[in-house]
Amino acid sequence: MHFRSLGSSDLEVSVIGLGAINFAHPQRITDFAESAAVIHRCLEAGINFIDTADAYGHGESEVHVGHALRGRRDQAIIATKFKLSDFRDGDPWPGATVRERIIKSVDRSLTKLETDYVDLYQLHHPEPGISHDEILEPLNDLVTAGKVRYIGECNYSAWRHAQSNAVSEQRDWPRMVSVQGYYNLLRRHVELEVLPYCTANEVGFIPYRPLADGWLSGKYAWGDSTNEVGRPRLAPLQGDENKRSVLEALTLFANERGHSMLELTFAWLLAHPAVSSVIAGVSNPEQVAANAACAEWAMTMQERDAVDAIVAWDGTGQEVEEPGGHSMKPRR
Repeated sequence: MHFRSLGSSDLEVSVIGLGAINFAHPQRITDFAESAAVIHRCLEAGINFIDTADAYGHGESEVHVGHALRGRRDQAIIATKFKLSDFRDGDPWPGATVRERIIKSVDRSLTKLETDYVDLYQLHHPEPGISHDEILEPLNDLVTAGKVRYIGECNYSAWRHAQSNAVSEQRDWPRMVSVQGYYNLLRRHVELEVLPYCTANEVGFIPYRPLADGWLSGKYAWGDSTNEVGRPRLAPLQGDENKRSVLEALTLFANERGHSMLELTFAWLLAHPAVSSVIAGVSNPEQVAANAACAEWAMTMQERDAVDAIVAWDGTGQEVEEPGGHSMKPRR
């Protein structure tokens, strides 16, 4: 396994990470023994970066991670996330201020994770109606208290992250060292501004959904009626003629070089200088081994350019910042 610094932090994360979104998912991994087997296999393979969130598995993914890391906490770098609005299971703290929500969120996560600190604490989605100061000041206090080592965000546009870091520098608060964003061969919007910003400013980029819900793993065939529960984005890809042609061309490119489609997908992402670690959810220990093996293909920039030529993109489609339901009105 290879390791990279997460942005300007001193966190050395494995280039292949584990996304814990499948833990406590009712149609995926519900048994503690199964999630523990996955995490233990990760540690054995050198995968030390585990990414979860207080919203995954209706709040229980963190419990699975904490349970699996009992006695092995020092072997893992734990990243988790918190929300200030857009709660799918209802607002847990009606009327709470931004500060109160952040403090309550981290304390709840620490309890579930069975640890005294998290290595990376991330805002799960942008909050356009809340000032950077309101978010960063309590996060600074958490870093000072030792509950959080570093902070990061998910789904910010480059200009929003730049604003946040400018406020941190003015106030002498910790900067957000990482961005977690939606990025794969078929979803490349972050290439326009986010990735150049990260490269120029020592901000680590963490792609999520690297396999486009499994489509880029080569596991699913075009026209297949398979539509796994919990993968609503998969069906449209299976019926898209253009996506079929792209997948066939990419598979041929990988096979000609002695690699699988799965390996190409990870290697292409890791060839970008801004990418620190590629996180992916798995369902069993065997998938962990397959993902870990992807770290061995050090794709050259020439190979990456050749892949880019196969997957042409015209710059249209969804925006970097997904709208969401950001309806919180913070109480002053």
